[in-house]
Amino acid sequence: MRRVRYESMGGPLFLEQAPVPEPGPGELLVRCEAVGVTLPVVRKVTESAEPVPLGGELAGEVVSVGVGVSRFRPGERVTGLCFGHGYADFALLHEAMASPVPECASAVDAVALVRSGLVALGALEAARPEPGETALVTAAASGVGHLAVQLARARGASRVVGAVSDAAKADFVRSLGADTIALYTDGSWGDPVDYALDAVGGELLTPSVAALVPGGRLVAYSSGGGTIRAYDLLVGAKSVTGFQMARIARERPELYERWRRELWRMFTDGSLRPVVHGEFALADAAKAHDVIESRSNLGKVVLRP
Repeated sequence: MRRVRYESMGGPLFLEQAPVPEPGPGELLVRCEAVGVTLPVVRKVTESAEPVPLGGELAGEVVSVGVGVSRFRPGERVTGLCFGHGYADFALLHEAMASPVPECASAVDAVALVRSGLVALGALEAARPEPGETALVTAAASGVGHLAVQLARARGASRVVGAVSDAAKADFVRSLGADTIALYTDGSWGDPVDYALDAVGGELLTPSVAALVPGGRLVAYSSGGGTIRAYDLLVGAKSVTGFQMARIARERPELYERWRRELWRMFTDGSLRPVVHGEFALADAAKAHDVIESRSNLGKVVLRP
């Protein structure tokens, strides 16, 4: 089979031939039909001192199963998070991280909706939104952000502000339901909001906190790091919550499953619309990474092995 690999930090991505892996206990061997490209994986390539497997979200058909697998059989379609080599023709998923793909959806739909949607919905839940409150979503045109804008609106937000890096993304974010567009470089992001969902981190944490009303809540779910001054929280009685999807999947599987069902329900009834920016061949993984690294994507970036 083919898989994508790199040999040094920031080094070029290349295709290599590798043996098809064998599923171990509790694992599924999946023929990959779609693989999501995410900023955390791109950052691993550019920042990790040692090469790591390019994993992440994928969807495809179960080819075989390991000992102890009871929920899935060969021939069924699944999506889930791969912690090994996922940029490949075949990949291994642990049964606990896999979920079925309904007949009404394609593999690309699954990759664009499920993992990014779970992060978006989980971050929104962490903000404890109330109907009529106002919301801010940073990276509002990203794979997670474009779903978070829609989910905030569906949860009753009276006003949604979409913060983006480029004014060229404004029309796209408005089409998702955002009322106002803010550029990262703007001195002010408009009227304060009740809660903010931040996927960027770094230097954007300070303006995200500043955008909150007194008592407002910021949910940070970025891998970009950053620092918040305690005084900025104290002066407005504001709060910050860190959200991590892996912890929910590991410690709250029933909640993970409930959120997954909610996403598919909204997809089926048309109230949640995942958007795919582009589909790239496996050999063009570097081009897909360039799109993510340049923050030029409108929606999800997907590899098609």
